[in-house]
This record gives sequence, C-alpha cells and structure tokens, in this order.
Amino acid sequence: NKTLAAQLYSEFKEFFPHNAVEYFVSYYDYYQPEAYVPSTDTYIEKDASINERLDRLRLSATTSLMSRKDTLVVASVSCIYNLGSPQDYQDMLIFIEEGSQMSRESLLAGLINIQYERNDYEFVRGRVRVRGDTVEIFPSYQQKALRVELSFDTVARISEIDPVSGNVITGLKRTAVYPAKH
Repeated sequence: NKTLAAQLYSEFKEFFPHNAVEYFVSYYDYYQPEAYVPSTDTYIEKDASINERLDRLRLSATTSLMSRKDTLVVASVSCIYNLGSPQDYQDMLIFIEEGSQMSRESLLAGLINIQYERNDYEFVRGRVRVRGDTVEIFPSYQQKALRVELSFDTVARISEIDPVSGNVITGLKRTAVYPAKH
C-alpha cells in the first residue's frame, strides 16, 4: 500500500543518497469506478480526485528512468497498468540546446503536442507562458521551471528558474522537456 511504499522510499533515499530514488504509486486520493445497479436502474458515474504531489512524483520517476542509469523506483503493482510504451514516451521528448535553431512557434507547438497547456497568467505544473521571445515551461515532473530565451529563431539562453519569483537558479547549456502527462 501507499504507506508501506512511502516508508520503503524514505529508507531507500537514505541507503542510496547518490541514486535517483523515486516513488510511483496511484495518484488517486479517491476513486469511484462507474457502476450500474440493475435493481434500481441507477447509473453511478466515475468519480476521482487526483493528488497533484503524487502525480508529480510519478512523472519524476518516469523522467529519471529515461535519463539516469542509477534509478530505483518504489512502486505498487496496480499503478503501472496502461502506462503505454516507454519508446513512445521517449519519442515525445523535446531537446533544447543553447545556440540551436528553434522558432518560438515550433517550440510552443511541440510543447502543446506533449500535453503542456499555454496559460500566460497562471503558471503551475504542466503549463507554459510566453512573454515576447521568452518561453517559460513548468515541467510536471519537477519543482523548478525552465526559461528559454529566443533571439531570431535561435535559442539564446536556457535557465532553470524559481516558478514563483522568476529568479534564475542556474544556467543550462541543454535540457530535455518530458511530456506533461503519461
């Protein structure tokens, strides 16, 4: 169950401090499958409540599996059903490198294609905002955001930023953006 998996995850993080230790369990806080009660001719719609923190941890686990060889994942068996092909997921990556040719429109189209949503006002996980030739991406799998500054269809600068303050944390020469959802 989630509680035992969380305990094991915590212990693994201590035992393997240099590895990517990840937590992958069901992201539902509440799930009611659809149902039909013939005796009363009642249909009950599916209802669910998704935990955003668990969703981010699941996406972080997937990202680590794709980008690191030293990944350990603590998971429950039922949560891995119907995730899809790892190759399909990897084929959706968007690689951004300083100095490379990329228009703002092609970057935005690529991000929309991998399920990011454009919203210039509410900057939360899985969203993209645009200010002139600057595109800010808040990946669903991490707590930091990315700022891509373009100049004449060339990537001029890539920065990792604090999503709340917008302050630059570190500069990057290249990065990969993983899909916003499984």
